[in-house]
Amino acid sequence: MSASRSLVDQTIKNNKVVVFSKSYCPYCVKAKKALGKLELKKTEVFVMELDQRKDGDDIQDALLEITGGRSVPRVFIDGEFFGGGDDTEAAVRSGNLQTMLKDKGIF
Repeated sequence: MSASRSLVDQTIKNNKVVVFSKSYCPYCVKAKKALGKLELKKTEVFVMELDQRKDGDDIQDALLEITGGRSVPRVFIDGEFFGGGDDTEAAVRSGNLQTMLKDKGIF
């Protein structure tokens, strides 16, 4: 297993909500903004900005192995891949994400 895959696996395991993002990506901004509306504790949401890391491309390759895609954002909730920016925004708008987070004891 590559170091990047181990890093991704540990990040997902150790955080309730994870967003693998790029700071300039409009879909990433959309996902982070939608999650921000939920007013979760900062300790419950971990954002990794791949464009600010030297191993960002390797992390995207690891995300491809895990999720079948390497585009960002990649949002994980309670250890499971949830979706991207549009998915996250729609789930917040509908209330489905809040329900999921409550069911998992996060919200």
